[in-house]
Amino acid sequence: MAQYTQQFLSSVLSQRGPSALPYAEDVKWLIRQHLVALTEAYPSLQPKTATFTHNDGRTVNLLQADGTVPMLFQGVTYNIPVAIWLMESYPRHAPLVFVNPTRDMIIKRPHAFVSPNGVVSIPYIQNWVYPSSNLVELARNLSHFFGRDPPLYSQRKHSNPNPSPNYASNNLSSVNSSMGSAVARPAIPPRVYSPSPTPTPPYGSGSAYGSGRIMEDPAEVFKKNSINKLVESLNGDIRELRKAREAEMEGLFSAQAVLRKREEELAKGLKEMQDEKEGLEQQLQMVLMNSDVLEGWLRENEEKMGKKEINSVDVDDALEPCDALSKQMLDCTASDLALEDVIYALDKAAQEGAIPFDQYLRNVRLLSREQFFHRATASKVRAVQMQAQVASMASRASPQYAI
Repeated sequence: MAQYTQQFLSSVLSQRGPSALPYAEDVKWLIRQHLVALTEAYPSLQPKTATFTHNDGRTVNLLQADGTVPMLFQGVTYNIPVAIWLMESYPRHAPLVFVNPTRDMIIKRPHAFVSPNGVVSIPYIQNWVYPSSNLVELARNLSHFFGRDPPLYSQRKHSNPNPSPNYASNNLSSVNSSMGSAVARPAIPPRVYSPSPTPTPPYGSGSAYGSGRIMEDPAEVFKKNSINKLVESLNGDIRELRKAREAEMEGLFSAQAVLRKREEELAKGLKEMQDEKEGLEQQLQMVLMNSDVLEGWLRENEEKMGKKEINSVDVDDALEPCDALSKQMLDCTASDLALEDVIYALDKAAQEGAIPFDQYLRNVRLLSREQFFHRATASKVRAVQMQAQVASMASRASPQYAI
C-alpha cells in the first residue's frame, strides 16, 4: 500500500500541461513527503485527487487525504470520517479540513471546533507555520480535540417497544431503543484493524443484555493480533527501505541539478563562441573585400603609370582633395600635426639645454597660439562638412517620399 501511495503521488505531482495540479514546483516534493508520512502514521487516511469548488464557483482539481481519524473517547477508540483538502497555496498555508458525516450521523451543535457545515478550525490550523507544520501533527491534533469533544453523533429513531428476539440479539441498539426515546452517542465504529470493546451507551437500559459488550472468540483475537504484529513488522521494513531509497533519490536529484547547471553553462559558452565565430567571419570577409579593392586599384594604376613615373610621384600630389573644404581641412590638420612635432622638438631641446628657457617659453607660446587657430578652423570646417553631408542625404531621400 505504501509503495502504491508513493507511485500515485509521484505520478500526479509530475504531470504537466492542463492536467497538472495547481501547486508550485518548488513544494511538490514537500507535499509528497507530507502525504507519505501521513499515510504511514494513519493508514486510514489515503491520498487521492478530487474536484474542489470554491465559494465563487471556480472548480479546481486538488489533492485530499480522505478517510478516518481515530479518537479516544471514554476509553474506546472511534474513527471520525474527515477530508483534508490541500489547497493551491499548500504548504505555505494550512489545508482545509471537513468532517464527513454519514447518513446516520449528525454534527454536534454547538461545537467548539466544528462549524455546522463541517469545517474544522482547531488551533493547529489557525497557527499553521510553514515549513514546520505538517499533516501528521494536524491529524494528531484532530484526534486530540475530537477525543475531548466528539463532533459527530448518531441519532437513532424510536423503534418498536417489543422487538423480535432475533433482531434484538443482532442489533445492540435495540437495548437503548427500549428506553422509548432517541439516544445520542459517538457514531463511529471502532477501528477494524485493532480490536477494541464496544462502548457502553451513555444511557444504559439495565436489561437482560448485561453490560452491552460483545465477547469475541479468543482464536479470532489471537489471529487479529498476529496479523497486526506482522503488518507492523512489514511496515517497519518498508519504512527503512523507503528511507534508504529516499536518501538515494536525494543524491540523484542533487547530481541531476549539478549536471543541469553544467549543461546550461556549456550551452551558454558554446553559443557565445558561435556568436564570436560568426562575428570574426564577418570581419574576415570585410577585410578580404577591402584587400581585393585595394589590390585592384593598385593594379589598375600601375598599368596606367610606368615604373619611373611611380618612383617620381610626389607624396603631396598623390592625394587630391575633392573640394575646397576638404583641402582646407587637410591643410589645417597637416599644420596642426607639424606644430605638434615642433613643440615636441623644442621640449627635447629645452631638456638638453640646447636653447635658453625664456626663448623656449616664447616660441612655445607663439606656436601654441598658431596651433589653436588651426584646430579651431578645422573644427568649423568639420561642422560645415557635416551639415553639407546631412543636406545631401536629405536631398537624395526626398524623391522617395514625393507624391
